[in-house]
Amino acid sequence: MKLKIYGSGCNKCNLLTEHTETAARELGISYELEKVTDINSIIDAGVIRTPALAVDDKLVVVGQVPSAEKIKQYLA
Repeated sequence: MKLKIYGSGCNKCNLLTEHTETAARELGISYELEKVTDINSIIDAGVIRTPALAVDDKLVVVGQVPSAEKIKQYLA
């Protein structure tokens, strides 16, 4: 599974990364995580608010930091 975190590297972006990795580990999912911090790449992906999470190139979270439990729903 390919996971992408879009954001500048702020505290919320780091927290979203942490929650995403926790959810994937708890589900036993094999994943590749990429952090996208380039503003042009973020805009090109259609992200209007950060942090954002894409699962297999589909945006599932924009402008918020859901719990690891909530993120599990997007990964299952």
